[in-house]
Amino acid sequence: MNEIIEFMGCRMHPWTMEKTVEEIRRRILAGQFTQHVVVNVAKLVNMRQDAVLGASVESCDIVNIDGMGVVWGARFVGHEVPERVTGVDLFHELLAMSTREGLKVFLLGATEEVVSETARRVSDAYPGLNLAGFHHGYFWNDEAAVVDKVRSSGADLLFVAISSPKKENFIARWREKLGVKFVMGVGGTFDVVAGKVKRAPSWMQRAGLEWLYRVLQEPGRMWKRYLVTNAKFVWYLMMEKLKV
Repeated sequence: MNEIIEFMGCRMHPWTMEKTVEEIRRRILAGQFTQHVVVNVAKLVNMRQDAVLGASVESCDIVNIDGMGVVWGARFVGHEVPERVTGVDLFHELLAMSTREGLKVFLLGATEEVVSETARRVSDAYPGLNLAGFHHGYFWNDEAAVVDKVRSSGADLLFVAISSPKKENFIARWREKLGVKFVMGVGGTFDVVAGKVKRAPSWMQRAGLEWLYRVLQEPGRMWKRYLVTNAKFVWYLMMEKLKV
């Protein structure tokens, strides 16, 4: 298995879920700071137009492939990608690993209602999980105070459920002062865990149609976003293929 590939200008780790969790565990237990990110079609497209976002992603230690569109695109140009590693599934795998290893977890993001419910549900789902604390994601008038709260909690892992590119740029801006061993942006994961948003059925996930499921749930907000980013991705992909 390749340790790293370069696809559409982004450095990625084409790993399985098992490999990803084991590498994160190894780095945490070795005291090695790790910044993690997952990339999908929208993020790859936006990285080409947003230099700050691109730099934030490139600064990460582990870059997993989340979206099936990216998996298929990378395979189309000749890369070996065994599977995708979705942010929400990796979140659960790391909570289970943290429980086994006695590691402390901090949840940051979403609304106060959602993050509180997420904290309650993960505590029930993972008995023995050491939840160091949680805080909502609307703190932009005083970022330093929230960073202090995370650091003083003694957390080992920090999960940031804020939309892109805010979460990537926040993590990149404060990574040296967070005091954690691992930090990962998880987007809308807390909304899913708290039951506010439903995940697509398994067959739609396997077919790479989660984006369509989101459009059907929120057509007014999502249709233009996915139409534009998906069309641009196809164009960039063909340019990538012609370079090979």
